[in-house]
Amino acid sequence: MDWQGQKLAEQLMQIMLVAFAVVAFLTGYLMNSFQTMLLIYASGVLLTTLITVPNWPFFNRNHLKWLDPSEADRHPKPQISSTNTGSKKKSSKQHQK
Repeated sequence: MDWQGQKLAEQLMQIMLVAFAVVAFLTGYLMNSFQTMLLIYASGVLLTTLITVPNWPFFNRNHLKWLDPSEADRHPKPQISSTNTGSKKKSSKQHQK
């Protein structure tokens, strides 16, 4: 699953779970049935899981282009200098009067 597919899967999951929760609550409230509410919500969780967990083809539309190992050798990683990352301590001298 590519990065955009992961984002889509998470958005679908959130929207579907909230929608099923609202529908389950309203149906259970109107029918005065806690069992109906739980069955509807459990069905929604199962359907959401079946849609968002497997690696479906529509989650793989934006393929990443990986760098070939021979290309990676020609483009080395930049070196981080120690002067940029280290914290500089300022020495302060006390003035004596």
